[in-house]
Amino acid sequence: MASVDTVQLRAQLSEVVNRVAYGKERLVLKRRGKGLAVLVPLEDAKRLEELEALEDAADAEAGRKALAEFRKSKKKAIPLSEVKRRLGS
Repeated sequence: MASVDTVQLRAQLSEVVNRVAYGKERLVLKRRGKGLAVLVPLEDAKRLEELEALEDAADAEAGRKALAEFRKSKKKAIPLSEVKRRLGS
């Protein structure tokens, strides 16, 4: 992935934004050689949000299944305070 120093970014903001928006380029923003952030095309950010939403839905479904299995098992729940005590937390 290409990178742009923040000093260069300030001097060439319009050009850098166009590279990302129209050239579909992803750019790492760096300061003193260290990566700080990434500029990505809007479409990439939207896809990331969609993936996060799918992951959240999958996690919620897994939680519902685990809770249903626990309820079917008729096991007794252990209070959080007891779990912490057993773990020494």
